[in-house]
Amino acid sequence: MDDPLTMKIVFHGSNAANFRQGFEQLIEPGHRVVDVGDALTAPGEAGHYASADVIVGIKLDASMPRPEKLRLYQAPAAGTDAIDLTLLPAQSALCNCHGHEDAIAEYVFAALLARHVPLAQADADLRRGEWTFWAGRPKALRSELGGQTLGLLGFGHISKAIALRAKAFGMRVHAANRGAVVSEHVDHAYALTDLHAFLAGVDVVVVTLPLTAQTQGLVDGAALRAMKPAAWLVNVGRGPVVAEQALYDALRSRRLSGALIDTWYQYPTPDQPQRAPSKLDFAALDNVVMTPHMSGWTSGTVHRRQQMMADNISRLATGRPLLNVLRPASTDQTHGD
Repeated sequence: MDDPLTMKIVFHGSNAANFRQGFEQLIEPGHRVVDVGDALTAPGEAGHYASADVIVGIKLDASMPRPEKLRLYQAPAAGTDAIDLTLLPAQSALCNCHGHEDAIAEYVFAALLARHVPLAQADADLRRGEWTFWAGRPKALRSELGGQTLGLLGFGHISKAIALRAKAFGMRVHAANRGAVVSEHVDHAYALTDLHAFLAGVDVVVVTLPLTAQTQGLVDGAALRAMKPAAWLVNVGRGPVVAEQALYDALRSRRLSGALIDTWYQYPTPDQPQRAPSKLDFAALDNVVMTPHMSGWTSGTVHRRQQMMADNISRLATGRPLLNVLRPASTDQTHGD
């Protein structure tokens, strides 16, 4: 492995394994691709991890071997909050992947349309002989998605894809973001310091923010009270960006009309494969739609991320700038793209 064009690429754990099939066909011949388990306890796995040039994975902590030779830690997803940056060698870049924004945008609009076009209820009712939404009766009237104001909390890849589609439906779009929002699809932009004013002016807020020390609990009880009582909250970012107890209380008391939650506060573990998504009983609330962190998980997402990772490996081998760099290598002129 002394040839800089030939690298050991280690796929670490069950998450990375989702992107493994057919990966050799996407990269130049000569690289060695090795699969290791999450625990790194099988014979030789710890050694492979420690000697990797590239690791594809989502977790690095002090209990794991330190990959001293590492040149690229490539996360196969957007989130990198389980990767301890202090354990990355100085010469290693950290990159992530997107490619899930189109899938998440479709998920969001499937949910929004279902609120205004209740096909499932109309079908179920008519099968029982009930013409609930029959045109021509005042009580059968339904609302329209195009008459709503959509609020995007965060304005990265996901929100940009959602905003584009929102305009196709005729929605007004507001966005709140740490940095400047420049988009022809956004009617009004707010700074995060104006969070409550932003929340007060929208009918639906879609949370797309990553989990950081600054965003954890950002949408707290006071923020939820700033929302319209008829508003709806959608979380496709990270669960703890929205305060768990505050959200539950707002929904249970009907202070908030409803929520669609795809990103949660607890996830399954090997010891608890059927673990509830929260310590609180969201499942008992009839104004919550619960999904199992599925919004971005499509075959298209997998293919796009595979290609992006393969591109980065080619770029690393040939000395070209890497894509989606979150932390550049100290000896390399990598940059985000």
